[in-house]
Amino acid sequence: MSKRVAIIGGGNLGTAIAEGLISSGFIAPQNIIITKRNITALLPLHEKGVKINSDNNEAIEFADDIILAVKPFQLKDVLLQIKPSLQKNKHTIISVATGVWMKDIIELVGNDFSVFRAMPNTAIAIRESITCISHHHATEQQIEFVKNLFNQLGKTVLIEEKLMDAATVLGACGTAYAMRYIRANIQGGIEIGFSAATASLIAAQTVKGAAELLLQKNTHPEQEIDKVTTPKGCTIAGLNEMEHQGFSSSLIKGLVTSYKKIINDM
Repeated sequence: MSKRVAIIGGGNLGTAIAEGLISSGFIAPQNIIITKRNITALLPLHEKGVKINSDNNEAIEFADDIILAVKPFQLKDVLLQIKPSLQKNKHTIISVATGVWMKDIIELVGNDFSVFRAMPNTAIAIRESITCISHHHATEQQIEFVKNLFNQLGKTVLIEEKLMDAATVLGACGTAYAMRYIRANIQGGIEIGFSAATASLIAAQTVKGAAELLLQKNTHPEQEIDKVTTPKGCTIAGLNEMEHQGFSSSLIKGLVTSYKKIINDM
């Protein structure tokens, strides 16, 4: 890929994106530039061929596509700083700043730019994120490029921006919910005889395998559940007890509570 990408913000998210793009081979290291005030922290990327800089405007001038990986409260100042270097017919703006709407970006830089909002989750660090993407004033070619870029870091889905808060709950908060389920599985595994390390391995790999079944076979969870539930068996007994204790309803209530928290805090 010959396009040049600037990652503005060399924190955990920005460096994870850079690492993923390099390891996937999607973009050559020399076509990536990443910025941070203290560029010493970026030296490991520099050793791999990535350009590093403390000057955001120099990075903008180098790149075609700009990934804004700064904290939400920093975004306004960064956009005002780089605005003089932005070129309407050259630059595509991609924001991964949580909670920042595209209209906020457009108000600062103008309506002539193609703007994307992308929301990955923490699994981007191992290239297993689900990244939800919305766009404004973008061509099909630009949309395809941004999708392909984040597909190197996991999987993507295009959504309307109005669903971004819901996507935060399902895709980002959902990581914590899944971890809590795995933790409970580990605790149960210890109680029935396994060591913590063995229970952790079995629980994590089982969840990973279950997820891969859905992703690869494109089936509904109930179809896969039916395959392991036999009449009068231990699986259905356990599932029924979980439901009696409110397993599904408590999870749904948790999702809805998190969503209401986001909406009410806006």
